[in-house]
Amino acid sequence: MRDAFIESLSKIAENDEDVFLITGDLGFGVLDNFAEKFPSQFLNVGVAEQNMTGMATGLALSGYKVFTYSIANFTTLRCLEQIRNDACYHNANVNVVSIGGGFGYGALGMSHHATEDLSIMRSLPNIEVIAPGDDFETKEATKHVINSCKPSYLRLERASHTHDDDLGNIFEYGKIRQIREGNDVAIFCAGGVTKVAMNAAKKLSEKNITLGVYSVHSLKAIDVETISNVFENYFGVITIEENNLIGGLGSAISEICIDNRIFPKSFKRMGLQDIYSSVVGSQEYLRDYYNLGEEDLIKNVLEILDK
Repeated sequence: MRDAFIESLSKIAENDEDVFLITGDLGFGVLDNFAEKFPSQFLNVGVAEQNMTGMATGLALSGYKVFTYSIANFTTLRCLEQIRNDACYHNANVNVVSIGGGFGYGALGMSHHATEDLSIMRSLPNIEVIAPGDDFETKEATKHVINSCKPSYLRLERASHTHDDDLGNIFEYGKIRQIREGNDVAIFCAGGVTKVAMNAAKKLSEKNITLGVYSVHSLKAIDVETISNVFENYFGVITIEENNLIGGLGSAISEICIDNRIFPKSFKRMGLQDIYSSVVGSQEYLRDYYNLGEEDLIKNVLEILDK
């Protein structure tokens, strides 16, 4: 997804000199072409994320469309005060881009596991929070935030993600995108874990169980109409996210249900329990370890249908 992001941003920068990219000493190889092609629109501030965010806000208030770029925890939690007090409070066009959301940097340990960022960023006023599920949504989200003229958080995976049987419908901020048709259980996903849902859906289709898979890429402006229709038309609904269960996608869907008197037939939230992810390993290994893998999702689907 990081390649999809920089590809989209580069195309925009060719025709917009106000685009400015700042990195916190990350992205070597990924950002090299952008830095060479647009030297006056790129800056590496070093390992100084708080300064990076303050500088980004100053540039944004001077008319630039600014992107900050680093590993997920470093662009968010390390400089949360600057995002809150500088960028969000002043409603500045600062777009915080994180790489390796969830367990993307799983082998580097808890300090590099971004498992609270969606919850925390979602709680800040003014900011848009977007967790694309694939390369297409990443490119479209980049186009959106460049013109939204307000703060945004763009949470990306390191790896590329495409879905062969994607329905191919459009991306629109604030609208849930259905990416697979099904009739039995609906899956709401946020971010790269969408891949888990799509793979599980393929396996279950061999048992004549069909899953409707929905990408909830926008976690602030949430699509109430689609949520209501999904809960009405499926036997059960599961949310899955590579984030703490407190305050993330599952919480957001639950809030929508309560506020709008939507009564689920069956509802299950999948995410990291209220713990630190102290185990290290690959992203796939950690998903399985923390019960966020394909087999865990399949088990939850079967439990809903058994009821």
